[in-house]
Amino acid sequence: MLNVLVTGSNGQVGSELQSLSPAYEYNFYFTDRELLDITNKEAVAEFVRVNAIDVIINAAAYTAVDKAEKDKENANKVNHLATKYLAEIAKEHTLKLIHISTDYVFDGKNYKPYNEDDAVNPNGVYGATKLAGEEAMRTINPQNSIIIRTSWVYSSFGANFVKTMIRLGKERDSLGVIFDQVGTPTYARDLAKTILDILTKVGTQEVEVYHYSNEGVLSWYDFAKEIMRMAKIECEVNPIETKEYPTPATRPHYSLLNKAKIKKDFNLNIPYWKDSLDNCLKVLGERK
Repeated sequence: MLNVLVTGSNGQVGSELQSLSPAYEYNFYFTDRELLDITNKEAVAEFVRVNAIDVIINAAAYTAVDKAEKDKENANKVNHLATKYLAEIAKEHTLKLIHISTDYVFDGKNYKPYNEDDAVNPNGVYGATKLAGEEAMRTINPQNSIIIRTSWVYSSFGANFVKTMIRLGKERDSLGVIFDQVGTPTYARDLAKTILDILTKVGTQEVEVYHYSNEGVLSWYDFAKEIMRMAKIECEVNPIETKEYPTPATRPHYSLLNKAKIKKDFNLNIPYWKDSLDNCLKVLGERK
């Protein structure tokens, strides 16, 4: 039986991995920063050795996009250096490593869905530190390791756009939501299931990059409108431009990910975003 270490197990993807884990015949070790500090290479190496780990799923990340602009050191430790350490340990012990990255490695100036080999150019600290983690992993190049870039992650766990819209929609008569940022949401449960389903199929000579989100294309405004419709919340959603809602970090205006590679290599059928939102709202008890 494979021994699988999951980092960031209290985050959205990590929590979904925990929820799905009973259906898989793996021996899981779910850790968070209290149980295992992944910025401490010696601690991780010892954990891997003692527990005879075969696979690492790195779901840990510094995801506070705006806060990262003033907290570059900690963002770099988690998103860059910890990924570097995990890659070094994976190579030394011949482990599989599945690392989750982000659409924020792109600047959002594309006019068609981003392929895995398109030019990267992050707009802020979060994207830059995640890209540095990717580059470290690819330089170290542990075999049987992949990077999965994803976008607009939400879940029934943790804080996210879907839960925020439900809360605000119940509190207010109207909301302004950005319409000039376009991409696709990712239901963390779908991503977690994909990771667990492909885990034994990962077999690469060098680090491979894949893109994963749900199917479809929309703006945050469209997303909010559908949340209100499905949850039957009487709140008017109005489209606003990014410039009307300034934030410390610049978001990509266009971050649609081309998922052809991961679908082909692993024979995947990826759910449509509305179907996944429907499923999440049912879990939350908000589907009316």
